[in-house]
Amino acid sequence: MTLEEQVMRLPKAEKLKLMEALWSDLSRNSEEFEPPQWHREALEETERLIAEGKETFMDWEESKRMLREN
Repeated sequence: MTLEEQVMRLPKAEKLKLMEALWSDLSRNSEEFEPPQWHREALEETERLIAEGKETFMDWEESKRMLREN
């Protein structure tokens, strides 16, 4: 079974824990990581929507709670 298949079989809560662990590891060496252009564009779009009052911020802990419930 491939790694991707193993991840696909995990429950949502375990996927979130894995995502947090991966993000933590990647963040430790953030100076070596250049995000892709599409990510920069998505962030700029979100900033624009927030400035226009069409989008709001959500606390990360609240976001995780909502993801775990669904």
